Amino acid sequence: MEGANNVADGTIMVTNDDGIDAPVLQALVRVLVSTNRYRVWVCAPDSEKSAVSHSITWRHALSAKRTELSGATAFAVSGTPADCTSLGISKTLFPSVPDLVLSGINMGSNCGLHIIYSGTVAGAREAFFYGVPSVSVSYDCVGGTSSINDFTLAAEACLPIINAILVEIKNKTYPQKCFLNIDLPTNILKHKGYKLTKQGNSIVKMGWKQVSSDALLQPKHFVITSLMCDISLGAAGWLSWILLS
Repeated sequence: MEGANNVADGTIMVTNDDGIDAPVLQALVRVLVSTNRYRVWVCAPDSEKSAVSHSITWRHALSAKRTELSGATAFAVSGTPADCTSLGISKTLFPSVPDLVLSGINMGSNCGLHIIYSGTVAGAREAFFYGVPSVSVSYDCVGGTSSINDFTLAAEACLPIINAILVEIKNKTYPQKCFLNIDLPTNILKHKGYKLTKQGNSIVKMGWKQVSSDALLQPKHFVITSLMCDISLGAAGWLSWILLS
């Protein structure tokens, strides 16, 4: 029955930037619900909102539509990840503030300086702004190769960290001046272990390509091309996390 899971260990709210229908978010929710330890809420965008950074909606109203999702209480919201977190922790949509906000799991890594572009990281950062413990999680998946089983393994690999955080929250020993950003390696089943690291300097360098003609007095159209400068610890096989503030 929806919402019937044990809440002795707290309430977790999940958001993301790939949208509520993203298979990796759904895998995370299934894994969390299956522990029977937490009340699980979901407040996620109703469509993909990748790379929207920390943008918010303020010129028009948002919609929040109740949806069925793996035993969790879930809403699909017509806003950005930051909107979803803000709404979800406001006690307007849910009856209380969650103990922990999880943003992800993102389909693709989030490391280096380009986390500034990430809607996933922004979902966690928004909670941090309001003093709510939060974690952003990303999986270095491979398009056309990574499967539902990989997404489930990625979610399960996060459980030790999630469980430890909730114990610290309950004991009032969780640090207040930071939030976590976790990157999971592609081969999650054979990851090299857990490693606390620091913010890297890798960046997506933007390039532009013209895709329309040079016809006189007609607007020109361009698309972005990008190139990664270096690799993350996740790409090297580690399940890594950094503290952000």
